[in-house]
Amino acid sequence: MDNARTERICQAVDDAFDAQLALTQQLVTHPSRRTREGSAQDLLFAEMQRRGFDMDRWELDAAQLSEHIGYGPSTVSYEGMTNVVGTYRPAETSGRSLILNGHVDVVPEGPEQVWSRSPWDAPIIDGWLYGRGSGDMKAGLVANLFAFDAVVAAGLRPAAPIHFQSVVEEECTGNGSLSALLRGYTADAVIIPEPEEDMLVRANTGVIWMTVRVAGEPTHPREMASGFNAIDAAHHVMTQLRQVEERWNAEKGSHPYFEDLEHPINFNLGTISGGDWPSSVPAWCEIEVRVALYPGVTAEDAWGELTEALAAIGTDPNGHPITATASRTGFYSEGYVLEEGSDAEATLARVHETVFDTKLESFTTPGYLDGRVFTLYGNTPTLVYGPISQAIHGFDERVDIESVRRITKSIALFIAEWCGTTDHS
Repeated sequence: MDNARTERICQAVDDAFDAQLALTQQLVTHPSRRTREGSAQDLLFAEMQRRGFDMDRWELDAAQLSEHIGYGPSTVSYEGMTNVVGTYRPAETSGRSLILNGHVDVVPEGPEQVWSRSPWDAPIIDGWLYGRGSGDMKAGLVANLFAFDAVVAAGLRPAAPIHFQSVVEEECTGNGSLSALLRGYTADAVIIPEPEEDMLVRANTGVIWMTVRVAGEPTHPREMASGFNAIDAAHHVMTQLRQVEERWNAEKGSHPYFEDLEHPINFNLGTISGGDWPSSVPAWCEIEVRVALYPGVTAEDAWGELTEALAAIGTDPNGHPITATASRTGFYSEGYVLEEGSDAEATLARVHETVFDTKLESFTTPGYLDGRVFTLYGNTPTLVYGPISQAIHGFDERVDIESVRRITKSIALFIAEWCGTTDHS
């Protein structure tokens, strides 16, 4: 692409950037926590429709999804939970097609009083846009739309179909992007502008969510020794699971791109609940654990090791028999590696260097990404590449505004080069 077109596209991003930030702020004000994504999806549907895209909106089908190896068991009803896809179609196709994907769901905000301001206010302060989901990943969702706008504003039309996807369930199962794939949405490349510090993700871990239930023996506290405290026992169970975590981390040298990470495999004890009465020895306890696994390790194989470890616990340090059973309650996914050498990555590297004036860097993340859906099951090069952020999943989540601007320019130039363009007045 010649310099004049590149400059026109980048200038178009700058010209519309205030509007882009305003829409991002508006989207952040919709608290799109799990099962409550509807109003945010309404907003994005309207924005895509306004651009003249062919619109599709559908409810996730748990029965259909459950037949796929990449399905994450869900603990909620999918009634009313919808994906939104808007498709741009050129009059004639001469370039390569593209999916611009992003998730609209956000994690819970936690105790709101700990935030410096409401997590849904979305102010801009000292170059940062605040709010739950601002970085992860509503800024990226909006960047996808305004990148397309910039190409059009520069007097060009993409010469291949582009599917703009706003999906649910990324934070808990990955079933939203999987549903879009099963619905038939495929392309020659995928970009997902997750908050990745202006870099490209080379590899990431798979994830399993599981609930472990520990049984106890209730009794009155005056006779505690004759009972068995399930909450105390649950801590021992977690200690035993950490032995598996330690063993898997010791194997990092056998997994390319993970050998230099200090602690790539993390078992997170996310929630704990148990007992029925303060003056009764707890008869039960449940812990919810997030488990990471290496690419190439199937969820089924990892699950087998986890359940074997639970079955082998036997007794606690005091000799009480422990019964610990596990159920799958979310992610059940394998990680992936973005193999080097694709045309898509080469294209992104070129446009990134044009915008940032630096080489594109890649890195490995020990977190989940929907890129695994398109890479593993769609055989599609998937570029997870997005802006600088701070405190995602934490208090005062925020995204760097100038980073968002640059990432938007990169995506816009990628659209133009990857899809090809035709001139229009």
